[in-house]
Amino acid sequence: MKIFKLILNKIPRPYLIKLSYLASPLLAIWFKGNRYTDPIDGKSFRKFLPYGYGEQRPNVLSPSTLSLERHRLIWLYLKNETDFFTKKIKVLHMAPEQCFLSLFIKQKNLDYTSADLYSPIVDVKANILNLPFEDNSFDLVFCNHVLEHIEDDHKAMTELFRVLKKGGMGIFQIPQDLNLDKTYEDFSISSPEERMKHFGQYDHVRIYGRDYFKRLRKVGFQVDEIDYSSKLDPKLVDKYRLAKGEVLPVCYKK
Repeated sequence: MKIFKLILNKIPRPYLIKLSYLASPLLAIWFKGNRYTDPIDGKSFRKFLPYGYGEQRPNVLSPSTLSLERHRLIWLYLKNETDFFTKKIKVLHMAPEQCFLSLFIKQKNLDYTSADLYSPIVDVKANILNLPFEDNSFDLVFCNHVLEHIEDDHKAMTELFRVLKKGGMGIFQIPQDLNLDKTYEDFSISSPEERMKHFGQYDHVRIYGRDYFKRLRKVGFQVDEIDYSSKLDPKLVDKYRLAKGEVLPVCYKK
């Protein structure tokens, strides 16, 4: 396993991601077991894979769906607390996560649109700062781990609010340090190396603190700060390999 980790650390991340999708069927077989379960596809494994920039988090990447803690948290919330899988709704998914995309496309109850500025696999090429959709277009908007890449996140949040229908819901996850009262950002830091040092990833422009929710409220959202893992049995938190204490920002347009 040490040799495996050394090999993973030497492969550039973009190539590692592509390799992971090709290798996931084999990984699912190799790591098959009964200790941990990916709730997205229900498959169980003796362990999960490590993942992360710099120092990797152990035992977090599902060998089958390649989901991370945050993906499995959303899945469980949607399944247990909403009618996402049964109600006919119109959905916008910004920068769709690979572990969700093919599944959501197949859901007959969803009028599903994926969008991104660069991805070749989405339905619509769209800049989050100027979305090509009418006001009040979508019942549900996903935009996860996107805003930390955007300097003008206020404008991006305003666009998300604009295209969401009144009464609609949005889930906008971000990497967040709950020990920080105020978001740390410095746009003079521009090199990949310095951004990695200051923000934890080469293409991030900030580390959000607890004031993230205030930023969302400032553009008009009603925000529920949901520590969903605390509502689950601790044995399930471990079984599903969730991050304890991660706050799920569930937003509404009233």
